[in-house]
Amino acid sequence: MQSRCHTIHAHHEHLTWCRDHAPVMTVAPGDTLEYGEMDAVCGQLSRHSTAEDIANLDFARVNPIVGPVYVDGAEPGDALKITLLGFNPSGWGWTGIIPGFGLLADDFPDPGLHIWTYDRSLGTPTAFSSIAKIPVRPFCGIVGVEQAAAGEFSTVPPYATGGNLDTRDLTVGVELYLPVQVPGALFSLGDPHCAQGDGEVCGTAIESPMGATVKLDLVKGENLRFPRFVTHEPVTRHIDSRGYEATMGIGPDLMEASRNAVRGMIDRLTRLHKMSAADAYMLCSVAGDLRISEIVDMPNVVVSFYMPRQIFE
Repeated sequence: MQSRCHTIHAHHEHLTWCRDHAPVMTVAPGDTLEYGEMDAVCGQLSRHSTAEDIANLDFARVNPIVGPVYVDGAEPGDALKITLLGFNPSGWGWTGIIPGFGLLADDFPDPGLHIWTYDRSLGTPTAFSSIAKIPVRPFCGIVGVEQAAAGEFSTVPPYATGGNLDTRDLTVGVELYLPVQVPGALFSLGDPHCAQGDGEVCGTAIESPMGATVKLDLVKGENLRFPRFVTHEPVTRHIDSRGYEATMGIGPDLMEASRNAVRGMIDRLTRLHKMSAADAYMLCSVAGDLRISEIVDMPNVVVSFYMPRQIFE
């Protein structure tokens, strides 16, 4: 059977995961889905928004997902293979500090907002004022299927079935495999980003309205417990040619060590580049990488934060 291409529009969005959501369409393995422009906050922010709009953000209208799509033949125990084929970017995005949200929420109680503009061809980096240039590498923060458990579940956290993975390497050409728990898999997509560092430490990336194209396939009987993915090219080489500034957090608690690694980088950036702490925090979220360096030498762990030096040149 010849594969088909289907179009899904934003009006098919919903704000919870639930196995009882009626599918918007049925597709066959091998079919392609073209998603219209998706927006992570249901249009609450625009190119002209200010930090006051962040303060008034309605969290009940954050992270909508578009779908679900019923995949013919998908059964519990199978894996749904999602291949990211391309994006249709809008040319603008935002990064925000949302009070009460993010790794350093206690350190940054006030709202903050940075509006980005970028080349829709994705061929040039986007500027953070005159301080830094961030390569544009779009992906969707939310990629998931419905779980077997009854009830409605928030789209904010990730689950074993995917969801808000916020993994920057799930970009064009990558193959993501999700464990199927319900008949038809019931696949949904959302939360498009232009760029993000590993950790998304302030709670937001370069959030950007955009469309996306994906291909769906089935792997019968794989029996995954959690998602896995395959990349076909290096995942950091686009910004690592000049090396990194790196800071560490060390202690018995993984989260506090992570916070201290990020605090160290914020201090470093404010000294090196004369930026505000809030700007440094947002820049860490979209361009830096939080990594576990050591987790076995009890009682302390080592977490490092890497910031590519190339973005400042």
